[in-house]
Amino acid sequence: MALARLARPRLLRGKVRCIRGTMVYASLPVACIGELCQLYDPVTHRAIFAQVIGFSNEEAILTPIGELDGMSTRCEVIPSGQPLSIKMGAHLLGRVISPLGATLNVARSESPSPFSKTELPIQLYPVHADPPGAFTRQLIKAPLQLGIRAIDGLLTIARGQRVGLFGGPGVGKTSLLASIIRGTNAQVIVLGLIGERGREVRELLDVQLDAVARSRTVAVVATSDRPAMERVTAAHVATSVAEYFRDQGMDVLLLMDSVTRFARAQREVGLAAGEPPTRRGFPPSFFAALPRLLERAGPGANGTITALYTVLTEGDASLDPVAEEVTSILDGHIVLSPELAQRNHFPAIDVLRSRSRLADSVNSPAQIHAGALIRKSLALYAEVELLLRVGEYESGSDSDIDAAIARQPAIQAFLQQSSKEHVALSETLRRMHGVIS
Repeated sequence: MALARLARPRLLRGKVRCIRGTMVYASLPVACIGELCQLYDPVTHRAIFAQVIGFSNEEAILTPIGELDGMSTRCEVIPSGQPLSIKMGAHLLGRVISPLGATLNVARSESPSPFSKTELPIQLYPVHADPPGAFTRQLIKAPLQLGIRAIDGLLTIARGQRVGLFGGPGVGKTSLLASIIRGTNAQVIVLGLIGERGREVRELLDVQLDAVARSRTVAVVATSDRPAMERVTAAHVATSVAEYFRDQGMDVLLLMDSVTRFARAQREVGLAAGEPPTRRGFPPSFFAALPRLLERAGPGANGTITALYTVLTEGDASLDPVAEEVTSILDGHIVLSPELAQRNHFPAIDVLRSRSRLADSVNSPAQIHAGALIRKSLALYAEVELLLRVGEYESGSDSDIDAAIARQPAIQAFLQQSSKEHVALSETLRRMHGVIS
């Protein structure tokens, strides 16, 4: 764990005046927004960290990164004078870390790290950073293989692109992320598990990922039982880890599961701090914090961060402010269908409702043509599917529809694949041309 050293003299220490819910109000001689402080109780000798998020009536408002249980009326506040920072380096690969940078678990395998410890410098990175400037970013020019035919072929993700993965509970988002981690050719994978169940964290990392995938993965975990500020911080830490490896000139894949739970934690922090609720109860700070987080991903001056953010959707997604904001910020969206999931169709990607805004920029004319023909066939088949089921469609009525019906078995075989199957981009392109020939 790499935290700012608490070096201020004792006379600058403050005292907790009030703890209301998850908010701590303290008198502090000097404090700044975003500053990391330590809450130390001289009675129980318990210490946790907290972050300054605002001021009210000459008191600093702090939100804890940890549990407040055990804090007494004599609790002291020790400012650090610095924001939260994490020590970055090759030692993070294969590890699971907390939002404070503490190691929670190490990969069980003996698979060597893809980078030696001397190959990458050890640096202290701030958890909260500004996104790269618009004119310091590289132009996006090449695709990134994810190993999923439906994505690589029809919804191609470019290196440095940011995409949302939308779906309700139980449609296979986590299983799809595990398949992507195993099948991608990104050099480093950063996995942010925000508000996940503890059981799913263990199963994903120790069961669904193999030794090679774990050796190049850094996981940042804040489970659903952790305080709201810890869940919020985990999203920023995962992004900061990705930024470090990007700045070393690498192609990084950042997977965050999920933005919805980050949003709920941000809402909890904002409302507890006294902000007024707006759309669906979200405070104004959320609509400022979300684009700042998502804009940090993308191409940099050297390497790239390709990001996939999962979004939980229930009912009409157009009424969900989180889904609406994420869609407007990102460079594409992949929609998972509960109907396809019920048919045991993996991955349950609804190709017609999904879109990659940069696919045509990085694909060859032949792939663009094949993808357009497959999508057209899917759309035509969807129009007559009910007629086919009730026996009302007459073959020969429309040559395009007849061709779409004939292609359906090949298209469905192309779109479905086992969660253990990983396909190279060259093989995906070969299969696409076979479907339309």
